[in-house]
Amino acid sequence: MKENTNLTEIEQSLIQVKSNAPKRTIRMHKVKKIALVAHDNRKQALLEWADFNKGLLSNHILFGTGTTGKIVSEHLDLPVHRFKSGPLGGDQQVGAKICEGEIDFLIFFWDPLEAQPHDPDVKALLRLATLYNIPVAIDRASADFMISSPLMNVSYERMLPDATGRYEVR
Repeated sequence: MKENTNLTEIEQSLIQVKSNAPKRTIRMHKVKKIALVAHDNRKQALLEWADFNKGLLSNHILFGTGTTGKIVSEHLDLPVHRFKSGPLGGDQQVGAKICEGEIDFLIFFWDPLEAQPHDPDVKALLRLATLYNIPVAIDRASADFMISSPLMNVSYERMLPDATGRYEVR
């Protein structure tokens, strides 16, 4: 490691320890576990996207909150494991599954123009997705790029952030 003269000796040793620390990962298998979530004004856009990508989605395990899961399942004739509606705890259920390593990928068409009664839950879901390094698509373009990635069809070691020192790992 090249020594940076602008860092103190303690800072340099901490960098060395962090760089040598083992990385924690979660394996995302070839068949991904994908959560589909959409606010009311974005459900039609998600349904159109899912319809266009039905062939790709059929290769994965799908989860959905409330009405979103229902309409995707009915319209595409694909199995969707359903959680409660977002405002009734569905977003928190998806977040819990992310923490447990049971969701690999989140497609969340949220409405940026309308406040939601469960905005704190939405923020918590996005925080957990970020904390656990879950790929998140928030609109059609990002969903298109992610679903068509070569990584969607192979196993992938998703690195988890090192929270030691900030939070106790249980």
